[in-house]
Amino acid sequence: MGYGFCVRMQGDMALFTNPATKAERFTFPVITPSAARGVIEAVFWHPGIRYVIDEIQVNNQIRYDSVRRNEVGAVAKLKNIKTAYTKGGPLFIDPNATRQQRASVILRNVDYCVSAHFELVPENMQPGDDEKKFYNILLRRLRKGQFYSPPYFGCREFPAVVTLVEGQKPQSFYRDIPEQDLGYMLYDMDYGETEVQPIFFHAIMRRGVIKPEVRP
Repeated sequence: MGYGFCVRMQGDMALFTNPATKAERFTFPVITPSAARGVIEAVFWHPGIRYVIDEIQVNNQIRYDSVRRNEVGAVAKLKNIKTAYTKGGPLFIDPNATRQQRASVILRNVDYCVSAHFELVPENMQPGDDEKKFYNILLRRLRKGQFYSPPYFGCREFPAVVTLVEGQKPQSFYRDIPEQDLGYMLYDMDYGETEVQPIFFHAIMRRGVIKPEVRP
């Protein structure tokens, strides 16, 4: 195991979409391991390390809300991007022609303490790279509030505030509940050679803490 650390992630709203509900988005009850890893990677990403989420502590009560948003129902096609790059010309999506209104069930007032560690990816490291170097860079960026891209909770319009936990963690709202079954949640995406497949795990929250584990 590499160097361990703990970060606190807070936000007013969050949407961790279940892959099974693509049209009308419905969030998972808590942050997923892949989303937590994405928040940390927004602070410090390097091809020579891989983050692993060890546990997620749910600090606030799980609260849902329903919102309706206008979305664009199209994406730029790769061939159009290549044509615009090589031959010039406009490249845009007309929002008036592709606008869609969709309902989403989101989370309100989220607060998590995420414990994680990173492992080295030797084939992507440069001379002079080591665990201590990466660890110090990560801690420095967390303490200063720096990031490579703004961290967010599932959607870019739901920003996340990320801070380093160096003292005692805040108490969880569910600290007195021995066990709570949250069902199957998304662990990560398996990017195979031909297609992308979601990987799920059975999320059991014990006294406010979830330890993600994928069993064969």
